Amino acid sequence: MKKVNKIKILLLTFGIFMLAGPAHTASLLEIYQQALQGDPQIHEAEARRLASLEAMPQARGVLMPQIRATGSWDDTNISGSSFSIIDQAKRTFDQDSTNTNWGVSLRQSVFRWDQIVNLRRADKTVAKAEAVREAAQQDLIVRVAQRYFDVLAAEDRLTSRQANGEAIARQLEQAKQRFDVGLIAITDVQESQAAYDQSAADVISSKRALATAREFMREITGQYVAKLDAPGEDFPLLNPIPNNEESWVNLSLGQNLNLIASRLDEKLARDEISFRRNGYYPSLDLIVSTSKSTSEGDAFVTPGTGMSFFDDTNTRDQISLQLTVPLFTGGYNSSRVREAVYLHRASREQLQRVTRETERQARDAYLGVNSEMSRVRALDQAVTSSQTALQATQAGYEVGTRTIVEVLNSQFSLYVAITNFYQSRYDYIMNALRLKQSAGTLRVQDLELINKWLRDRASPEEAQAQRVESS
Repeated sequence: MKKVNKIKILLLTFGIFMLAGPAHTASLLEIYQQALQGDPQIHEAEARRLASLEAMPQARGVLMPQIRATGSWDDTNISGSSFSIIDQAKRTFDQDSTNTNWGVSLRQSVFRWDQIVNLRRADKTVAKAEAVREAAQQDLIVRVAQRYFDVLAAEDRLTSRQANGEAIARQLEQAKQRFDVGLIAITDVQESQAAYDQSAADVISSKRALATAREFMREITGQYVAKLDAPGEDFPLLNPIPNNEESWVNLSLGQNLNLIASRLDEKLARDEISFRRNGYYPSLDLIVSTSKSTSEGDAFVTPGTGMSFFDDTNTRDQISLQLTVPLFTGGYNSSRVREAVYLHRASREQLQRVTRETERQARDAYLGVNSEMSRVRALDQAVTSSQTALQATQAGYEVGTRTIVEVLNSQFSLYVAITNFYQSRYDYIMNALRLKQSAGTLRVQDLELINKWLRDRASPEEAQAQRVESS
């Protein structure tokens, strides 16, 4: 029995097979903290949120008085000559002047429909930005957990195939020894050799899959991690609370962040129709301005008046109401309104699609949690059954009632059962996280709770001692 237990223990030890580098193992929470610092997607979402928050001050800003100052200064020299046909005389002139102009104007909107609509939809834009940012944070939690457990699953498969390869190698060596003394036929040796060659190819592909899984995790965190904590043997299987499918569906339809963002999109698209109708409406502005211009210089004309000087100053104060009424735009405004109507129709269909997707995701995640709980228990029993079957097959081979192929198949089935058992626990965790994500209640505290049940992978001796103690 100890020999069989060692097979299962092999899947708890990854450092002796393929991990090099620091002995420290990273927890799920540590990987999440790294992702918060290094994931470009969450930084992009935060930057877009900050940009969207500027919609409110922009909408308010155009309602405030708009004050503008202008000024100019120029120094001009004009010279030339002319010939008079009447008196047959040629005249020359030369003028130097300096002009200074400045003005201040204030424009206050009295009525502009587009500004009113913009202020109304600025609140929705900000609310949508907050929902999208929060959805991105929840998505980061799920992505980190998925990448984390994908690496663990890839390690499980690699370790299983390496252990299978070592067991086949021992079987091959024994088969050769028994063939040398005439106890078995050459076909048993050849079948063992073929199984060993196949296991070597499986190990190579598993190493490639593990490297890919680690690259996916590095894509989020920006760095490599040599070792990861894994769920311990005492990892609990908890029913979702509330343990009712319809309750989770109702939560999702009310709180799912992607659905909330889609609802706000639909409202913004409706406001866009109203905004584009501004092309039909008049606008009224109050304009107050003051300006002053100064012009000074001298002019010299010969023959004639000779030298003359001028110094002019003009001041202008003005208050006016400016009414603008659009009359004809060549169909441009009508086309823009129709475009907005079509876009609003598309946003309504999108909202319907997201609503159905949200309901489907909530039901699927809820069923996934419950089914994976049962599957974990069933696969745990399957491991025990596979151990018993392997023992029986090995005993039958010793007495000649079973073939080497049956032993190898039974041995491989045990490794597959163990790998599937661990994978089912990862699937259970991911379904639990996705269920909370669909309901909009996923938080970092959920990762902290999972993290409490993660353990450093034990050495074979430690794992064996734990199993003996627990049994």
